[in-house]
Amino acid sequence: MSESIVILMIGVSTFLGAVGLISLIWAVKGGQFDDEKKFTNALKYDSEDELNDAIKMEKKRKEVKKRKEKNYRPID
Repeated sequence: MSESIVILMIGVSTFLGAVGLISLIWAVKGGQFDDEKKFTNALKYDSEDELNDAIKMEKKRKEVKKRKEKNYRPID
């Protein structure tokens, strides 16, 4: 490769890295990653009963899907 192409590639990669860093800093300062209630809500709403209910609902969905597939008949 010629020197001009290498210099161009270094310049473009440096520019793109700077844009990514500026975007990250902007997002952090803007509060994009703030989630103070995440862990407290996880403890509050993820009880064993709710998890069991979710498992039961998933099983019901699978059964309904199997019934639909079993009764499926293409139009003649």
